This record gives sequence, structure tokens and C-alpha cells, in this order.
Amino acid sequence: MKRRLVPAVLAALAAATFALPALAQKFPQKPVSLVVPFAPGGNLDVVARTLAPALGQILGQSVIVDNRAGAGGAIGASYVARAQPDGYTLLVSTPNALVVLPLMTKTTYALDNFAPIGLAATTPLVIAVRGQGPYKDIDAVLSAARGKPGQVTAGHAGPGTTNHVALLQLEQAGKLSLNTVPYKGSAPALTDLLGGQIDLVVDQLTSSAAHIQSGMLRAVAVMSKDRDPALPNVPTLREAGLKDFDATTATGLLAPAGTPPDVINALNAALRKALADENVKRHLVSVGSPGKASSPDEWLAMLKKEDAGARLLAKSGKLKVD
Repeated sequence: MKRRLVPAVLAALAAATFALPALAQKFPQKPVSLVVPFAPGGNLDVVARTLAPALGQILGQSVIVDNRAGAGGAIGASYVARAQPDGYTLLVSTPNALVVLPLMTKTTYALDNFAPIGLAATTPLVIAVRGQGPYKDIDAVLSAARGKPGQVTAGHAGPGTTNHVALLQLEQAGKLSLNTVPYKGSAPALTDLLGGQIDLVVDQLTSSAAHIQSGMLRAVAVMSKDRDPALPNVPTLREAGLKDFDATTATGLLAPAGTPPDVINALNAALRKALADENVKRHLVSVGSPGKASSPDEWLAMLKKEDAGARLLAKSGKLKVD
């Protein structure tokens, strides 16, 4: 005898059937891209390539680093802002590409075009010169810049970057004038410094540490409030007489605005787990960019604070494209 299914049972079966695809589509289902808006070899690139394998293991999918350099980070940031808000295309960035650059030039994005995922690392900035060059310490650099206004050449990673803003702050605090030279990231700036085309570079310790350790470059000052444990013998700019000077780089991950909250939360959890991995922790410390996790809201608060500071700098007329 055939049994007839009652309507309630049929409805339950139908609901279960439609739920199966949703369950099967748990994030992620394909590789994730970490877009680095600068050339390979710089601070963001080093952090991204340190995190990518650990994130891949945690997420169960390949995590690919995609360098899209140019325009001080605007090209890569624009690419991510336009991407599908599905969590598969992420931006690795400092606050400056998101809040400073849009004040300096016309960009196709603003801070609200992104959904913060979390902070990843904080990195001290250093002033580096050639190891065999004419400048032996920070006093010699400051003296030359004051004595020859506009003649000491200083490279940075591009307009609106943390490095660029730190140079502007250095000029303002030190009452000096530098000939600032923009590049498409730290790596090409370091190449020209090593080759003698420029006199100094303001750079994240992450990308310049190997050259400093080899003696090819000399760190003459750190720009953070305190001396860095990785460079205990290198003075701060405060010690050189620039009162209250403090410049560091925060690096974090962002997704396009509109990315579902559950995807953001999954990515934040994966990022926290990756930063807690002992191998990741050791490597980030060894390159001078210690990992630092946060919630999406904490990262957003940092970005908004940087945005407020950048607007004050813009009002002073200091923010302009080289």
C-alpha cells in the first residue's frame, strides 16, 4: 500500500533540499587574492607574503598575493573597491592609501568603499642612507638638509603613503626642506638609494632590514616614539631634537564595501589565527613588523583617526603630489 506524504512533510523536505546549496557554499569556495598596491619587496608585500600561506591553511583555499602597483597605492585600492563584495578580493593597505591619497588627488574610491577586516601588523619607519655614503648619523643628515635646502634627495614609496607623510612631518618638525622623490613602492626607492641616485629613504624597517643588516645601508634614525628593539643602537628623531615626533605604519586587510558580515567575521577569525601562529609571529618580528590583531571595528577606528589627522595636514597645504 502506497503512503501519501502529508503537506507538512513535503514542505519540510523542500526546505531541506533548498538549504543544501547554501550549506555547501560555506566561505571560501575558491582562492582568495591579497592585493598589494605596491611593487614586490616593500613592507606590505612582505607582510602579505608572510600571512598568505598561514591564511591558506586556515581557510582551506589558496591565498594569492597580487601586486598592483602605481599611483601611491590608488591603482590597487581602486581595483579592490570595484571588485565583487564576496570576500575573494582583499586589499592589504596602510591607512594612507585610503585616507591621505584621496585628499591629494582625484581617486575613484574613498574610505567608505571598503569594509575593514582587521589590523595585521605595525611597523616602525627608519631613515636609511648608504652604508658607505657621506652621512654617518642623523645629525649629519639634518645639518645637510638645513644647509642645502632642496638639495638632499629623499625617496619614498609614493604620493600619500605613510613614508611620504612622514617626510612631510620631518620637514615641518625639523624646519628643513628636502627634495622628495616618489617611487612605486619601497623596493625601487631602495634600489636607487643603493645605486647612489638619491641620498636617503624613509622606509618601513620590514623592507630595509636585510640591507641594514648587511651594511649596505645604515639606519641613522627611527621615526617612532621609542627606539626599536631590532635597532637598539639607532636613535629616535626625538633624541635628535625633534620633539614629540612619532611615525609608524599600520598594516591591515580590507574587503570591498558590502561584503557580508559573516564573511568579514570569517576572514577576521582566520587573520587572528594566522597572527597567532608561532612561525608567522617569529618571521614578522624578525623583519621588524610585529603582528598585531584587532577587530574590524578597532581597525575602522584607527582609519578614522588617521583620516581626521590627514584632513588637518591637508588644511595646512602640505599634502600635494610631488
